[in-house]
Amino acid sequence: MSVHEHVSEFDGLPVVDFPPIDEEGEPLPSAASAAWRVSTGFEGDAFDGVFERFLQEVDASQVTALVIGYWGASYDSGEVDPVDLLVKAAGRLPKLRALFLGDIVMEEAEISWIEHSDITPLFTAFPGLKRFEVRGSTGLTLDPIRSEALTVLRMESGGLPAAVVRAVTASDLPNLEHLDLWLGVENYGGDATVADLAPILSGERLPALRHLGLEDSELQDEIAAAVAGAPVVARLESLSLAMGMLTDEGAEALLSGQPLTHLKRLDLHHHFLSDRMVERIRAALPGVKVDLSEQEKPQDDWRYVAVDE
Repeated sequence: MSVHEHVSEFDGLPVVDFPPIDEEGEPLPSAASAAWRVSTGFEGDAFDGVFERFLQEVDASQVTALVIGYWGASYDSGEVDPVDLLVKAAGRLPKLRALFLGDIVMEEAEISWIEHSDITPLFTAFPGLKRFEVRGSTGLTLDPIRSEALTVLRMESGGLPAAVVRAVTASDLPNLEHLDLWLGVENYGGDATVADLAPILSGERLPALRHLGLEDSELQDEIAAAVAGAPVVARLESLSLAMGMLTDEGAEALLSGQPLTHLKRLDLHHHFLSDRMVERIRAALPGVKVDLSEQEKPQDDWRYVAVDE
């Protein structure tokens, strides 16, 4: 998934725009055959009106996957809260199982400009959600949740607040298999520490977890060192420490820690590793699909994450 392009597929379904890009084009597909992307533009209709039209013109009772795109900003007239709209419409979306809140690309708003609210009510309103993804973290809040249904949770940000991270680690998610947290940098609100990740790394939480992504962090070396001895790793099939400021120090900790040869995939793309360390990792994990692309070079010891502003 890229912050530069809108998603074209979500939860195994093709994404269809509402309103259609070509208003005079083909008839809309059946409600259950698509992941519906509902959005407005800078000069478009107010989002709440677009969302109401979607509920009326598409058979909302059959929609299983929903992608919420640009909904406006606080400086726009008629600002709306998409969470509030979704919660109020929950009874009209009884089969919703996958929700992506914030499919907003850089041309619409930088990731740090995407303004959110408390997303906790979504999990009460839609107890059957199996997949939830959110992009952006300004104003984002979350209380610990309980969900038997949720299997995928992804949070993309340039700076994920520690309070949100702690809410995730305190949540009761017995069937969560896939967790991605873009932790970001402190300058954009990413104030979580490695200690905040302890309930996940210790294996106390998330018994069904098979993929863990702790990504896009300026603390990537510290995270790698913590992961190297983390009990949760033994039950993972894939691990991502990508997009951050990983250096040879963090990679050395990984290689010196518990075996990683059981992994199917290790994603370290966008890193600051030396050529020698890249070769050492490849040699140490011959049966693992390792992504070591985007080898960056520090500029006078200055390093950067892949996504911040």
